[in-house]
Amino acid sequence: MVSALALAGCERWDARADDGTKPAQTDSQTPKDPTSMTKQSAIPAKRTYSKSGFDVTALSKENAAELAKTLSPEAFRVTQNDGTEPAFCGNLLDNKKHGEYCCVVCGLPLFASNSKFNSGTGWPSFFAPVDPAHIGEVVDSSHGMKRTEINCARCAAHLGHVFEDGPAPTGLRYCLNSAALVFHEKGTPMPASSEPIKSETAYFAGGCFWGVEHIFQEAPGVLTAESGYMQGTQDNPTYAQVCEGDTGHAEAVKVIFDPTVISYRQLLAGFFKLHNPTQVNRQGPDAGTQYRSGVFCTTSEQLAQAKEFVAKITSEKVFSKPIATQVELAKKFYPAEEYHQDYVDKTGRVCHVGNPWPEVLGAAK
Repeated sequence: MVSALALAGCERWDARADDGTKPAQTDSQTPKDPTSMTKQSAIPAKRTYSKSGFDVTALSKENAAELAKTLSPEAFRVTQNDGTEPAFCGNLLDNKKHGEYCCVVCGLPLFASNSKFNSGTGWPSFFAPVDPAHIGEVVDSSHGMKRTEINCARCAAHLGHVFEDGPAPTGLRYCLNSAALVFHEKGTPMPASSEPIKSETAYFAGGCFWGVEHIFQEAPGVLTAESGYMQGTQDNPTYAQVCEGDTGHAEAVKVIFDPTVISYRQLLAGFFKLHNPTQVNRQGPDAGTQYRSGVFCTTSEQLAQAKEFVAKITSEKVFSKPIATQVELAKKFYPAEEYHQDYVDKTGRVCHVGNPWPEVLGAAK
């Protein structure tokens, strides 16, 4: 059965008992000992990740300056003092090898050989970066003209300028200084600073995926959170089909995270705080098997950790009712329709309450 609220979209709600009534403070959704769910530690700062999986959190001026100490005089002049090398003098102007052009200061990949073209200007030119999030832009009004300066998004190193006279498909010309770049040929080892982070993937189902997605996006160390359907029997299900309850899918969220910032166990701890795991085939006003609670694991290690975590909070009587959460290996995940993605940010409607990450990660209350 699908409630009217489920079809219309979740409103903000307080966790409710299985009969839909708001419980007393001691009911099953309220942990008796909140600190027992995870070991306290210093909460990490929120980091910024690009869609291609790189940590692009801005370095402090002190850290960037320390990296710049190793540069050649010409690279320092260009990247730290907004310099420009003479036309037709850069060592990468005529480079035709396949590979990536990275920031000479911090190593962040900026451009790839497949977007390089001969602009005839005397500087290496590209029509697109490897990831828009890797490039910063600022208006440059020096030299009596208005131009758009481009910088490395991670360390703020000056790279060059971008102009609107490039080729298709972007129509842009990113004009770079060779001294601001280091080239890594395809097939050769890349330094750690030029590699994406070694992320992991986890799946969680806790009722309406709008709120679950939003709260996981708030967690430090989470690169992306995506709403979708999984653990069902039909390929490429639609929202309407899942709402009918016949496909066996759960509304779930795919979480890609940086395990050096937030652990899988900490994700579990946050998940069991953001919803009521004792409710069977529902969450608050939303009823149906698609709203069931589930932890769907990508590895045997995750499966063991999830089962151990559930056993621990069960033995500690964190909840006064039995935990109904399914813990099993993940089946295929199908992304939900675009209008479901980032729904809370798009509409401002919230269907879960509270941000568990300060408590889970050890911030002062």
